[in-house]
Amino acid sequence: MDLHVYNTLILSDLHLGAETSHAREATSVLKENQFQRLILLGDIFADLNFARLTKDHWKFLGCIRKLSNPKRGIEVVWVEGNHDHGLANIMSHLVGVRVYQDYRWQYRGLQHIAIHGHQFDGFQVNSLRLSRLGTSLYLQLQKLDFKSKPIVRMIDRLNTRWLRMSPKVSSGAITYAKHHQAQRIFCGHTHQALHVEQDGVGYYNSGGWVDSRLTYLTIDEMGVQIHEFDKREYEERADHRDSSEERGEIDSAAADFADESGLLEDVEYEGVGR
Repeated sequence: MDLHVYNTLILSDLHLGAETSHAREATSVLKENQFQRLILLGDIFADLNFARLTKDHWKFLGCIRKLSNPKRGIEVVWVEGNHDHGLANIMSHLVGVRVYQDYRWQYRGLQHIAIHGHQFDGFQVNSLRLSRLGTSLYLQLQKLDFKSKPIVRMIDRLNTRWLRMSPKVSSGAITYAKHHQAQRIFCGHTHQALHVEQDGVGYYNSGGWVDSRLTYLTIDEMGVQIHEFDKREYEERADHRDSSEERGEIDSAAADFADESGLLEDVEYEGVGR
């Protein structure tokens, strides 16, 4: 039986390089769904330090590069988040996708906008240097924290509630959509999946991939849906290996990236940075 093909699949806030990033699960979502457009809605990386990427993180990037091959006919879009800042040129060449500040498209007569959402968060906009310092501290605590990461998870919850303030982001996004005459707007940033209807605008947040609840969005003729990844089902059928043991094996990870992306099979592929 043919799988359902979504018009668009959206995921955000994977934070590759962070130890709490669920890159393996996110890769399975991309492999197990069919879609005509993929939007990576920002904060795909935790920061600019690629040395923190594990083998699973490289595999996710390899999957993105494979999907971006023009022969597949899938539009892959990367919307820059506050943690992705400065990576636009790298991403264009590494995984063959275009990077946008915001991305707009028409579907079934409706105007859609995808924007990460930090633009509507006054703390992130006005305190960029402090925010980056907080990110560095967060990653250091991940290394020192206990196995269950209680300190890191507490900080992430506080960051979401006090600094990102989901209602503030949704309100700003809806105002932005109205100004640009869009009927739907999609954000990440808050790590909280959410749907709000206000003043003729549908606001959707794709959630994140570093906490206990892993979510993504799909768009098709039936509308927009928030999906929660079933970790229990995934764990039952997954072949478990501790990828943290392979951290730092850059040559091996790069080889897997090439293999996962299809570069070893398709030497004709040159569609990067288009």
